[in-house]
Amino acid sequence: MKTITKSLLAFVTVLGLGLAVHAQSTPAAEKEWTFLLFLNGHNNLSSFGDMNLKDMEKSGSTDQVNYVVEWGKADDKVNRRLHVEKSKDPTKVTSPTVMTLNNVDMGDYKNLIEFIRWGVKTYPAKHYFIAVWNHGSGWKRMAPGQIHAQDISYDDNSGNHITTEQLGLALTEAKNIIGHNVDVYGSDACLMQMMEVNSQFKDVVDYVVGSQETEPGQGWPYAPFMQKWGASPTSTPKEIASLLSKEYLAAYNGGVYGRQSVTFSAVDMSKLDALIASTQALAAHLKSLGNDSLKKIRTELGNVTNFYYSDYADYGDFVKRMDALKTVQHDSKLFSQVASDIKDVVITTNNSSSYAGATGISIWAPTYSTSDMSRYSNLEFSKLTGWDSFLKAMLAAK
Repeated sequence: MKTITKSLLAFVTVLGLGLAVHAQSTPAAEKEWTFLLFLNGHNNLSSFGDMNLKDMEKSGSTDQVNYVVEWGKADDKVNRRLHVEKSKDPTKVTSPTVMTLNNVDMGDYKNLIEFIRWGVKTYPAKHYFIAVWNHGSGWKRMAPGQIHAQDISYDDNSGNHITTEQLGLALTEAKNIIGHNVDVYGSDACLMQMMEVNSQFKDVVDYVVGSQETEPGQGWPYAPFMQKWGASPTSTPKEIASLLSKEYLAAYNGGVYGRQSVTFSAVDMSKLDALIASTQALAAHLKSLGNDSLKKIRTELGNVTNFYYSDYADYGDFVKRMDALKTVQHDSKLFSQVASDIKDVVITTNNSSSYAGATGISIWAPTYSTSDMSRYSNLEFSKLTGWDSFLKAMLAAK
């Protein structure tokens, strides 16, 4: 989720995807980059979507970078696909509507795929940055009393959302459409920079950007980010991911969005397999520890850096603190290997000083039994690492 103070809005349900009433007929010339933003404002964040688009229009697309948006608003049943162009009127969104669609369910991952398919065909490029804009809650579904805390891209009109598993399907299909890995994927949404989320699409994306913590309503700093991106259009995917991470912190550290406590990081997905392998070894080691050691681990979890959900633990801080426990059968070499692999995966950590203990990627570590475990065990991360088995053993320790 993004954190806001406005009251929640209620909407009637609308179903079905309408026909396009206006469409660009021929693809544009290939550019260096195309940025595809799935901006789901079908909820109480809608006004921030308007704000972000106006910020994007301070720069607009260039001769080498396309900025393309599918824009859904809370008070409009029509989605608009925009090719973002520089505007001289900061009071309204002026970019041309390339296509309009009726009653789009932006909580349906298939509509994300269709936007990507259309965007790649219409705005070909060497590199693609795909982003989803909305509420986010990491891998978990709704918590009691939290209407928008359901994975990502919650649509108030339909009541649907895109699950972590479905996001993996969408990005896998995006790779097929593009013909190579998605160069950069980002969630302009809360709490999405997690091992569990990233593992779901680890083989189809090169770099992932996002926040471990909740995002302020303003979200990403599109104006300064796009200005610098447009000035360096041949930047590599790693450089673009790192640039956004740096600009995000700058925006909330006395920059365009004032001063707020935030986290942001960029992850090199080519290094994730090594971290998954060492995590598998760590999970097996921790699971094998005796009852007393497992109880100590569960207690120590209360001291690990966490985020909006107390069970979303910073993985690097978890490893550091568990290593310091020196439990029975302690394996310092293994802890050191996992810590090293985390540093290899996380290429930027741009955090406010209040998150000094955060290392750029989170992991699920509950201290209580929960019905979430059945779904968790079927995530790719659990299948690859057995982390769920360790958690079950720790939670069962008496």
